[in-house]
Amino acid sequence: MNRTLPVWRASWHDIPDIVDLVVGPFAAGPVGAWLVPDEHRRRDVLSDVIEVWTEHALLRGEAYLLHDRSAAAVWLHRYGLVPPPTWYGEKLAVACAEYVDRFLHLDDVLRRHRPEGPHNHLAFFAVAAAPHRLRRATALLATSNARMGHARLPAYAEATTIAERDLYARQGYVLHEPFGLPDGSKAYPMWRSPGRGRLGRRPISPATCPNWAASA
Repeated sequence: MNRTLPVWRASWHDIPDIVDLVVGPFAAGPVGAWLVPDEHRRRDVLSDVIEVWTEHALLRGEAYLLHDRSAAAVWLHRYGLVPPPTWYGEKLAVACAEYVDRFLHLDDVLRRHRPEGPHNHLAFFAVAAAPHRLRRATALLATSNARMGHARLPAYAEATTIAERDLYARQGYVLHEPFGLPDGSKAYPMWRSPGRGRLGRRPISPATCPNWAASA
């Protein structure tokens, strides 16, 4: 397998596949557990919220899938102030019920650490637990980076594991100062510039991770 795996731009009928890819690692991770402590409801609640944001991205960004639907990348065009999804508060209240304040708190933390200048934001990135997972992740990230790069804007992503951080670093992302998430874990802001764009924080050199085993 090489890095020229077919990648296509996702459309509305691909949303269920994207949600299924993203929700698995999210529900299994510490942030998902903090957002929805009830493990029996966690996957359903997170799926509903991911669906809201994926729909929003198809209106105000782009999404990509590997040809076999084993990996997904969801981007938001943050060329200026991007409003939340239509009726976001109401949709979030329906999806999250008693956990809505946790989702709003996480939104606020991420927003405060997000760069202000125009950029493309990698909101979700997920790869199924399939053979050649690292190669699949690399292929999708490289291709979607290239296509998003047509706008000649920098790209931004928040890695939540060391493995994600190092995957992004190998694609030209620069690590900046980590920040804390509400569950107690860390987020690693990553900035990829087509020129000399800066996030506004001192870059940190990432360690090398030979095995990639997680998704955003």
